Amino acid sequence: MVQDIDIADLKKITELVQGKYGYDFRNYAMSSFKRRMLRILELKNLTIESLLKKLSDQPSFIEEFLDELTVNVTEMFRDPGFWRIMRDEIIPGILLNHKTFKIWHAGCSSGEEVLSMAILLKEMGIHQDVQLFASDLDVNILEKAKAATYPIKNMELNEKNYIRYEGKKSLKEYYKEENGKAVFDKELMQNVSFRKHDLVKGEIFNKFDLVLCRNVMIYFNQSLQNEVLKKFHESLFKYGYLAIGSKESLIWCDVASKFLVVNNEEKVYKKIKD
Repeated sequence: MVQDIDIADLKKITELVQGKYGYDFRNYAMSSFKRRMLRILELKNLTIESLLKKLSDQPSFIEEFLDELTVNVTEMFRDPGFWRIMRDEIIPGILLNHKTFKIWHAGCSSGEEVLSMAILLKEMGIHQDVQLFASDLDVNILEKAKAATYPIKNMELNEKNYIRYEGKKSLKEYYKEENGKAVFDKELMQNVSFRKHDLVKGEIFNKFDLVLCRNVMIYFNQSLQNEVLKKFHESLFKYGYLAIGSKESLIWCDVASKFLVVNNEEKVYKKIKD
């Protein structure tokens, strides 16, 4: 049954989720949030009323709800040009001043980006010297990221991206095929700390030399993007780097003057002021 959702319905959902569970979606981009809600209603065969009742009466349902709401389509080495910039310019720039450093993947989803970074660092010969932190709001998706196991059918696209990135090997050298899945070498994830973290309400939990948050803020309204970008600024060491999605920008935000544009096409910025 196709149904529509009006602003009042969306407000009821966000207020219930915020009041009962502490997750604040009130500043998500309305069109995107509405699309996700329609998808959840269709997938779960619910009406607005039955969704509200389920959220209210069945606390265990919140994990399913978050799974669907925060789902992001992702790939390994997505936008190969971006990864070449990381390997050839950004990480060598960090290494000029630091032998060891920290990277935060904010909104890491199912972990393909984290795994891509681990492979990049391994091929640079510095995998042991870098601490990776991967965070997401959704605990189920974090478990998938930790497992580093993906459908084998996804590997064709991932391999194409890796070839365009100009990696040193073949992705096949990093995983074994088991029961239709690509199971990646556990050693790649040994320096990764996974944590549940809410970009909206979460505290700053460390200082980093590089923060990646790509294609996450497109789901936020401008006010929330501004707050999140302030958190990223505070989370970075001076002269640290921030990478965001190709359709995102920080030129308009409150901390814009505290960053230098390093690569406008790939949306990489350098913090120049505290």
